[in-house]
Amino acid sequence: AGKELMRVVLQDSTLGQPPSSMIYQPVMEGLLRQGAERFADRVSVRYGQEVSSVTQDADGVSVTSQDITSGAISSIRARYLLACDGGGSTVRSQLGIRLLGSTVDTKWVVIDARVKRWWPERHLLTFWSDRKRPVVDIPLAQGNHRWEFPLDPDESEVDFATHEQLWRRLSTMGITPEHVDLHQHAFYKHHVRNAERWRSGRMFLVGDAAHLMPPWAGSGMQSGIRDAFNLSWKLREVLAGRLPESLLDSDEPERAPNVALTTRMSEQMGRVIRMQMRPPEKLQALIGMIFFKLGMKLPPSPLGVPPHVESGWIRGPVGKTSPVGRMIPQPKIANATGRHMWLDEALGSGFALLADGVDPASLLTSAERTGWDRLNARYVAVRSGFDAAQADSDLFDLDGSLVAWMRKHRTRAIALRPDRFVAAAQGSGLAVPGT
Repeated sequence: AGKELMRVVLQDSTLGQPPSSMIYQPVMEGLLRQGAERFADRVSVRYGQEVSSVTQDADGVSVTSQDITSGAISSIRARYLLACDGGGSTVRSQLGIRLLGSTVDTKWVVIDARVKRWWPERHLLTFWSDRKRPVVDIPLAQGNHRWEFPLDPDESEVDFATHEQLWRRLSTMGITPEHVDLHQHAFYKHHVRNAERWRSGRMFLVGDAAHLMPPWAGSGMQSGIRDAFNLSWKLREVLAGRLPESLLDSDEPERAPNVALTTRMSEQMGRVIRMQMRPPEKLQALIGMIFFKLGMKLPPSPLGVPPHVESGWIRGPVGKTSPVGRMIPQPKIANATGRHMWLDEALGSGFALLADGVDPASLLTSAERTGWDRLNARYVAVRSGFDAAQADSDLFDLDGSLVAWMRKHRTRAIALRPDRFVAAAQGSGLAVPGT
């Protein structure tokens, strides 16, 4: 009936980034390719190659591929393989790893368009709950917009093959050629599936190859990126000989719980969108029940909540009061020379130990210091903006949020992994996990 049923405003993120961003994936992928060019001496990008076989032995992995144009066969040898080859993963299939779960039989059409003329609330991500034709209405970056509609049981892709057919559907929402130019559309079904295991020897499944979730929470690609980063820093340390190969066993235990939570959230949001129309008070009660089942409050939305690690490469107990396994906040800070920057920039891409008002190295035993030195960890005193610098490595917490976070979690010092999860904390031991 055109009445608003619920509005969710995402809470501010503590990570120094927006809690949600409406990206336009083709542009983002172009930027990623440009970024890879910075590492041309170490990164080889090969287009038009289809993987035909993967094999492994005690020393490494062999990948055979075929050029789809010339038919030429080539082979690559590597220590490890990350299968980032999507829901139809060739690697997963060749490894004989089953993809468990279900697929919703309803087919959806997704329509991408470029905006020509603004319409009311065009900037809001909107879920239209309708008995016959629910709609997902998505503002994208770079002046693009997207709609997603389910097909009726008696409809097929043929019924939405042309722009003229798509316009008939969009016109029911008041969208006309004056508002947008259509430029592509596709069809898909919603999957809730998970590989029975994410690792086989030296091969790892990443992203959609390991897990598929519905699109309602907009977190499928983000989950894949988190998978990739979790493995990347660990592989770096293993290949450099600084940490044992057993570190790689922590990949699935660390990532699977977050993927499961995000998938459940996405499923429940989809239920709200697809449900039959009900009186508003009953719908609101159902929405509250759904989020209660997820163990979340409404508001704020869980979409802006950072992930946490429940088990894996961490030391000490996890829980509400423990910082272990949590991501630290990222405030703007100043260094000892007065330059302002994000905390990530100041810490770099490795391990770091932070302490409240003191050099964390002074809190370590000799064995603990030796362990972190082996990992090239940085030692940083976090001080107030009202304090004086005592070392070149000092950082100044200008708004006090980082120190407040540490005090809230009852610790004076924390050890950080490269992904900014807390690996250890004073109180439960600052030694390198696993030692």
